[in-house]
Amino acid sequence: MRLIGEAEIDAALTPLGMIDALSVAFRAGATAPTRHHHAIETAPDGASLLLMPAWTADYVGVKILTLFPGNPAKGLDTIQGGVLLCDGRDGRPLALLDGARLTLWRTAAASALAARHLAREDASRMVMVGAGALAPALVRAHAAVRPIRDVAVWNRRPEGAARLAASLAAEGFDAHPVTDLAAAVGEADLVSCATLSTEPLVRGAWLRPGTHLDLVGAFTPAMREADDEALRRGPLYVDTPDALKKGGDVAVAIQSGALAREAVTGDLAALCRGEAPGRQRPDAITVFKSVGAAIEDLAAAACVWERLTRPS
Repeated sequence: MRLIGEAEIDAALTPLGMIDALSVAFRAGATAPTRHHHAIETAPDGASLLLMPAWTADYVGVKILTLFPGNPAKGLDTIQGGVLLCDGRDGRPLALLDGARLTLWRTAAASALAARHLAREDASRMVMVGAGALAPALVRAHAAVRPIRDVAVWNRRPEGAARLAASLAAEGFDAHPVTDLAAAVGEADLVSCATLSTEPLVRGAWLRPGTHLDLVGAFTPAMREADDEALRRGPLYVDTPDALKKGGDVAVAIQSGALAREAVTGDLAALCRGEAPGRQRPDAITVFKSVGAAIEDLAAAACVWERLTRPS
């Protein structure tokens, strides 16, 4: 069994390649039992354990992740874990891949895949809400499918926004930190949120016609990134049906009665198969909520494995 770390994953993947791999996977489908999400009562800071299995005829995979919110204070990443990839024909373990790194790649690619169907084709102004490890991957992934040039970065701690903006500027983006989130959102074509917020950050009243809102954080019912009005502003999409009952934002709004389940227009599989409509009008506001899916982990792990073992 091969151990595949961050460097090999980064070398094997490109944002556009990962987005295309997810598109193929969602069109083909996979068996993916419901994700297990367990609180680790013996750990501090609300730590949790996630188990996400999936399989196709070619591969079997399972992701095991721990999320320790207090880790950054110790100089450690919040997300730790791995993805075990096995041969789907005989069950042989093929590789154990760095779970945190693979999660960054597939999560950003899933959001960009949604944006490929939902964001305006001329979307060039992006607001990145949050400045954690996932934020730069989201910017790069969205820039692979839309002509993103201007990137405003907002973070609860302004110094984090400044660091990310400087890093993105070094990559060639016109990136700058902002402190007025309402004003930045009001000028954006695309707003992406990746935070651990427990209260809404983006308000529906701030969204101008034509905006695409991408909600990536809020992976527990105690978390929110957008208010109910934002979810009701336009067609709403999710990565998988799990988003209707797990995580924050959409699941919370449905549970409270603020949002009907029927308000969800479709998921990534339906978008990729042409079974759900994408953007219908230039002035429509579109909303996408992801909670993560095992099919994405399996597709990402298989993509890395094939790039490393079957070089073109």
